[in-house]
Amino acid sequence: MNRLVKTLIYGGEMSLCVLDTTDLVNDAIQIHKLSPLSAAALGRALTAAAFMCSGLKNEGDKLSVNIVGDGVGGTITVSGNSALDLRGTIENPRAELPLRADGKLDVGGCVGRNGRLTVVKSMGLKEPYSGSCRLVSGEIAEDFAAYYLYSEQQPSAFALGVKIGRDYTCAGAGGVVIQALPGASEESIVKAEETMGKFASVSTLIKEKSIEEIIEENFGKCETEEFFPHYKCLCSREYIGGILKSMGKKELEDILAEQGEIAVSCEFCEKNYVFTQSDVDAMFEEK
Repeated sequence: MNRLVKTLIYGGEMSLCVLDTTDLVNDAIQIHKLSPLSAAALGRALTAAAFMCSGLKNEGDKLSVNIVGDGVGGTITVSGNSALDLRGTIENPRAELPLRADGKLDVGGCVGRNGRLTVVKSMGLKEPYSGSCRLVSGEIAEDFAAYYLYSEQQPSAFALGVKIGRDYTCAGAGGVVIQALPGASEESIVKAEETMGKFASVSTLIKEKSIEEIIEENFGKCETEEFFPHYKCLCSREYIGGILKSMGKKELEDILAEQGEIAVSCEFCEKNYVFTQSDVDAMFEEK
């Protein structure tokens, strides 16, 4: 079960979030037939986006994350909402690279170290909020920390990890996020930096321990708030039909004349939708 647990630490001067997204990553692997490297990159992005979505306040709030680097994996796109319905895609789902010198998957090489991370939040305002920063390392955790610092002026530390087993499924995935609250003391900041060093292999911790054990062993007993993220695509035939209708009847009829039908595949769930001449006629019937 995917879980996200939040609490306050260090006398309420900092917020803590611990995530177990193992099932979320396995759903993405199954849908997109991901290689271990692509699974690690997309899985980290999904985990970070789950954390971000837990901060959306109102029903209907949603966000999208776009990571565009120069690595072999290509563009990563993740979307989610306040209900923690998450979905994502990576341009090259079968990306491969040699392991790093320490034996770990080269996520930085998959994402690339030159590019940008962009977040767009739609929260019921006239215009969506958009923030962006340059990639720091392509390892994703450092890149999200940089985004929060430069775009939202929120000092944050991220540890994200995805462990892929020999059967190409995810054995453990998740993360730890610590954010300084206004007025946090230098002592608490230093303590948080030292503690984050314990989460270098956070995916192994998630595999071997519960979220409660991780929190208690590193921060003591805390009152917590729990959320349940999951992989869920929000596409539908009606939604896809609306997008097609916006192209105009002539454009759609030109496609029909050339191909006989209009086939659309959702990039997030790989579901296929087929529209025929009668479907197009129905779209433009006067009500």
